[in-house]
Amino acid sequence: MSQSARASGVVIDLGRVFVEALVILAVGVLLGLALNAARPDGLPLVATKPYETLVPCPEPGGPITALSADEARADSDTTFFIDARSPAAFADRHTNGARNVPYDYLEATPPALLESLTREISQSGKRRVVVVGDGGSADSGKELAKEISAAGIKNVAFVMGGAPAIFGAALVPEVVP
Repeated sequence: MSQSARASGVVIDLGRVFVEALVILAVGVLLGLALNAARPDGLPLVATKPYETLVPCPEPGGPITALSADEARADSDTTFFIDARSPAAFADRHTNGARNVPYDYLEATPPALLESLTREISQSGKRRVVVVGDGGSADSGKELAKEISAAGIKNVAFVMGGAPAIFGAALVPEVVP
């Protein structure tokens, strides 16, 4: 005996509604399977390879080394210095001979600028590149160093703590006020 419900004086046979819903579902599934089979590029019913549920973002850049402020100052004659801070911060205080290449977290360094910079580094004859950043939690120097390394330059390092570590130290050689 089927169950029924009364709504506004109309008797509804719940058993019949359930059966009709199952029939509609079955027709929809069969129709979908038939259309999928008829398509030349139909979806596979069973996965042929595991699904990637999390696609890791590749970490941009090449290998870099972290240096303390003292390590960055050592061998300064054979070091190509790059300052990744803003032009205003660079103008305020920077290492002698440093090249200012402001790093923007939201935009990649333009390829033409990277090409020009790699050419300049290669022609300088320096043995290593040290990038000085703002020293923040996402240090601009570290991020620019990765991009420079990815462009093919070897022996690229960044200063841990950035400019505050260098210019806050007791001995600050080669600094232009």
